[in-house]
Amino acid sequence: MKLVIHGKNIEITDAIREYVHQKIEKAVNHFQNITNEVDVHLSVARNPRINPKQAAEVTIYANGNVIRAEESSENLYASIDLVADKIARQLRKYKERRHEKKTHAQTSIEGVVQQTVVTDLIGDRAPELPEEVVRTKYFAMPPMTVAEALEQLQLVGHDFYMFRNVETGEINVIYERNHGGYGVIQPRNGNGHTNGKNGKTAHANTNISEASHAHK
Repeated sequence: MKLVIHGKNIEITDAIREYVHQKIEKAVNHFQNITNEVDVHLSVARNPRINPKQAAEVTIYANGNVIRAEESSENLYASIDLVADKIARQLRKYKERRHEKKTHAQTSIEGVVQQTVVTDLIGDRAPELPEEVVRTKYFAMPPMTVAEALEQLQLVGHDFYMFRNVETGEINVIYERNHGGYGVIQPRNGNGHTNGKNGKTAHANTNISEASHAHK
């Protein structure tokens, strides 16, 4: 298993490196057969408005899937402890889902909302954007079904997930709704309809704030 440690605004000392190896290797010990690579990103925020300041993020590449967890606190070692526990829980969920797939040929997904086309996502509210781009990430985006995207959403620990729809080839967003269930946001063409087979997109009451947090 390959384990890579990155640092931002922090020197990765031998003590930190040893602690990360100890905690993360213990967390993924029972899942090494499905784990290809582990990336650990440690950072300290210089912006005084960001609190807590010391963050630990773990990204695991497992058989073509991405499993991610992030935790922050006032102490870097505490953040590493928290994220190690969280990524272990994520891996257990992933392994359980793989087992369920093998025993159940058909998996039903409930709560994915695909109804009328949304004409206005934010209403009379002014959009709020970050003052600056502080990090850019690049991801492979293989085509997948909505059901597969929902699985990825649950694995990465975000409240939304962007994916390429296997049926249309277009970029879609699946997100967790504030009032329960999931919604799907799809692009529409000039005549107000989507190019998908269902011809539908996110729920009319979709609130853009529900899917406003970008991947970190």
